[in-house]
Amino acid sequence: MAGVAVMLIAGCSGGGDPASGGGAGGESSAPPPPPKPVTLTLALNNGAANVSPGLPVIATAADGKLTDVKLTNPDGKVVEGKMNAESTQWTNTEPLGYSKTYKLVATATGEDGKAETKESSFTTVKPRTLTYVSTNPQDGTTIGVGQPLAFYFDEPVADKVAAEKMLEITTEPKVEGAFYWFNKKEVHWRPEKFWKSGTKITMNIKVYGKHIGDGIYGQEDRTITTTVGDEVIHEADGQSHQVITKVNGQVVRTMPTSMGKPADATPTGTYVLMEKHDHMIMDSTTYGLALENGGYKTPVDWAYRMSNSGIFFHGAPWSIGDQGKRNVSHGCLNLSPENAKWVFDNSKQGDVVIVTNSGGPALEPWDGFGDWQVPWATWVQGNR
Repeated sequence: MAGVAVMLIAGCSGGGDPASGGGAGGESSAPPPPPKPVTLTLALNNGAANVSPGLPVIATAADGKLTDVKLTNPDGKVVEGKMNAESTQWTNTEPLGYSKTYKLVATATGEDGKAETKESSFTTVKPRTLTYVSTNPQDGTTIGVGQPLAFYFDEPVADKVAAEKMLEITTEPKVEGAFYWFNKKEVHWRPEKFWKSGTKITMNIKVYGKHIGDGIYGQEDRTITTTVGDEVIHEADGQSHQVITKVNGQVVRTMPTSMGKPADATPTGTYVLMEKHDHMIMDSTTYGLALENGGYKTPVDWAYRMSNSGIFFHGAPWSIGDQGKRNVSHGCLNLSPENAKWVFDNSKQGDVVIVTNSGGPALEPWDGFGDWQVPWATWVQGNR
């Protein structure tokens, strides 16, 4: 009987059936999956044509790693590129040229240890023409609080929305702003109100390899940086015949002036100072007023341009007796030589001149930097 009991206990404590390979309860562990072969992908198919040089050339490996990637130009020179830390993606870092054929060869090894190689030959687009984008302000400048950011394409822009996306404006501190087109080649960007002093502005022009419509592509990428200086605002009143200059909100100088006589009344509105000349010839024929019709060619000193139509601050010793009393000029703001030199020395591009009570028409938005003449609700519509 004791022997039978031992046998019964042994039978109850045994494991699973050895033939089943399982543990308690008959469960079994599945074998590990086999290592996967690599999936190698080239972003550009072999024979691709009209590829934009602005698009990245990419090779990607899934379930494996890239071991060698080489992109060569028509001369056989290797185009620079960069691998990510995981060795799963390669992207060119050197821009491609227009109307050229390139060859991409990539090799990757999968989890299964097997290598795969793919190659692709493609041709970049041939533009109908290229466009260069210049700017105002220039790089490294200090500007006034009224200066808009102006971009000038040397070819007409067919796709204005696409062009705007190529013009990246960043500021420190952050400022919200919008684009407004003055014509097919010129677009400006500004905030709703004047800039704050100390704002740092970076304009990234990212046009190379990109299409702005009608077969026109960008010629060159550029980066422009500028800084907003002190707030300088000249308030010119045509009734009091005075210019009051405020720097950062504080009155620093009051100057008698003589604006445009009734027949040539100075337009009212917000001007932005543009360029200055220590000596120049004021020539009415440059804006269509002939000498025989009352025009003039007059040498002046300490001239600061306010508009493209010929409105300047400038020294006018011949009208000192009228300054502070009556308006006798052809539209400019006459100052004494001493006051004109002070404006010349203490103003910068982008400083603001606000003209009131002159009896003249409103300044046109397109005349110089008359941007602030456009109401914000209109400006943000873009004028595309």
